[in-house]
Amino acid sequence: MLHHIHMKPGAQSSRTAQEADAPDVGQRIRRLREERGISLSELARRAGVGKATLSGLENGTRNPTLETLWAVTAGLGVPLALALGADPVIRGTAVEGVLLQVFEDESVTYELYRLVIPAGSTQVSPAHHEGVTEHLTVFAGVLVAGPRDAPLRAGPGEHLTWRSDVPHTYSAIGAQDVHASLLIRYPRR
Repeated sequence: MLHHIHMKPGAQSSRTAQEADAPDVGQRIRRLREERGISLSELARRAGVGKATLSGLENGTRNPTLETLWAVTAGLGVPLALALGADPVIRGTAVEGVLLQVFEDESVTYELYRLVIPAGSTQVSPAHHEGVTEHLTVFAGVLVAGPRDAPLRAGPGEHLTWRSDVPHTYSAIGAQDVHASLLIRYPRR
């Protein structure tokens, strides 16, 4: 049975991973960690972040970066949307994404994003949990994306798919910004 959370079409939120309401994100991270019976030290180890950083994030005293949130949610084995809340705009080093919709069924959660990657910019994202895949369709610009060690190239109208349970990259090459959609598929653990 398919369940979904619908985000407002074209919704533009002023929230970003760096500007998100840190106490709310921190509370969500703590709740997710505690529901799974994972200690703060264990989650810090799994996510590859410092225990003090994770503690500050949970306490709402540190604003999380997108890369940190992806690492923490991967360590928890949950989709990013569970940490962010409703209709966020997320910004990483180079990628700006608008979460359009979250779909859930018995064994998989999907997040659908609209992405913009400025021309000439690159972002390396940490590995998601095991079995996560990304499916990206380029509408404008030229993108090199995928596993950091073996990225793929796509132009307008082309599609890329890769396992994102390894560090992966997004690079807008050429003079035009990349506009794309990204579907992230998270199998439930």
